Amino acid sequence: MFSVDRKTAVPLYHQIFLQLRDEIVSGSRPFGSLMPTEQELSENFGVSRITARRAMDELALQHFVARKRRVGTQVIYNLPVKPIEADIAKAVDSLVTFGRKTKVTVLEITREEVGEPVASLLGVAAGSRVVRAVRLRWLDGEPLGCTIAHVPEHLGFMINEKSLKEAPIVSLVQQSGRKFGGAAQTIAAVSADPGMAALLKIDPIAPLLRVTRAFHDEDGGPMLLTQAYYRADRYQVRFDLQSNTIQAAF
Repeated sequence: MFSVDRKTAVPLYHQIFLQLRDEIVSGSRPFGSLMPTEQELSENFGVSRITARRAMDELALQHFVARKRRVGTQVIYNLPVKPIEADIAKAVDSLVTFGRKTKVTVLEITREEVGEPVASLLGVAAGSRVVRAVRLRWLDGEPLGCTIAHVPEHLGFMINEKSLKEAPIVSLVQQSGRKFGGAAQTIAAVSADPGMAALLKIDPIAPLLRVTRAFHDEDGGPMLLTQAYYRADRYQVRFDLQSNTIQAAF
């Protein structure tokens, strides 16, 4: 979501830096991937090349990227993470319960060709057809978070505005006849860009929790990718650790 807020006191280059940094830290731009050129950033954000260059300079200064001659600017940030094991059936049940306790406004449903980095996160080839759904989730009359979901088109035939208002997307995808076999979850602290801030009724660059979940079926095939942006003042993540887990982790 390329956007900057020209009314805020936060410099444009710093807003761009924060958005790119969040994409890198969350894994949307993985280690070794190429960053957009200064010209592409200038066009995407509607700023001068000088502003785009300053944002890239800041990323390089903080060791998120490195400029390489005849190659381009590459991501060099690489944080190894040991996955936490959890039961997929319990996780899906929890998501269904969560969906029923909150209200949803469907903002957008499109059928389109998916590009990078979403294609890699979902586990499909760039250019594959997907169903993309954007929903705003409410709790007690206030925005809680915004979720952007991508589903391979052949699994998303049940997804429409009416069905998304009545059932969680995990339930709709399961109606394709395929069962979830597992999921990879990544949680990252990010800053709200102007567009997301307006949806969630918070200040630009306010903290958000980005929860990315990539679901696959029992054979490892891609089923669903969700990227949820939750207000940090309204959403918490809790892990209950067992004694053996505590000993291994600490």
